[in-house]
Amino acid sequence: MPASDCDIVAEIGAGIRAMRKEYMLTQQQLAELAGISDRTLRDIEKGSGSPSVGTVAKVLATLGLNLEVRK
Repeated sequence: MPASDCDIVAEIGAGIRAMRKEYMLTQQQLAELAGISDRTLRDIEKGSGSPSVGTVAKVLATLGLNLEVRK
């Protein structure tokens, strides 16, 4: 069964949070580096809201990752 949109957003958020902590960055620091608001980053990490693909891609790129779409 495919994951729901909420599950996917929560999984992405948890991964971003883990990577941020691994790099020992605060939410404010990562948000600033990614060029987004710290509120937006908090929402992404909590799995709430509906972040744009572009916003998520910015955060991932800041962490040295990329967004990959798989079939």
